[in-house]
Amino acid sequence: MEFGSIEREIYVEAAPEIVFEVVSSPDHLKQWWPDDARYDAVPGSTGEIVFGDCNAGGKVVAFTVVDVRPPTLFSFRWTQPAGEVAASGNSLLVTFDLTPSGDGTVLKMTETGFREMGWEAAVLEETYRDHVSGWGHFLPRLVAYVSGLRVRP
Repeated sequence: MEFGSIEREIYVEAAPEIVFEVVSSPDHLKQWWPDDARYDAVPGSTGEIVFGDCNAGGKVVAFTVVDVRPPTLFSFRWTQPAGEVAASGNSLLVTFDLTPSGDGTVLKMTETGFREMGWEAAVLEETYRDHVSGWGHFLPRLVAYVSGLRVRP
């Protein structure tokens, strides 16, 4: 296994404008992925996402918005060391590409930068497998969340 990137493609039964909001807005994001999200959906915005209860072993992860092109693309960097500015080599890059398809949207999620982090082999493999598992769990939740919105343009 090369541990270079993770790619997933899913079909969402909603217009790209709706899917874009669901992957870029902190209020929507925390409905299907982290337990909390605090950032502005503008390039360069920094913030954080939270998994679990911070008072009971939860984890706060730095989050930096990289690119925002409604309704086709949203990307961010995350996992950089505390106090460091997110950049290639110290963080992972997640990109959501949205393409209209029929009455819905094809969402392609790509996460890159694992090898560039400089982790020892065991940490690289464990982190990569954790993220593969995580996206496998959370992306179907995105689809279910969107279907529950019952919003159509």
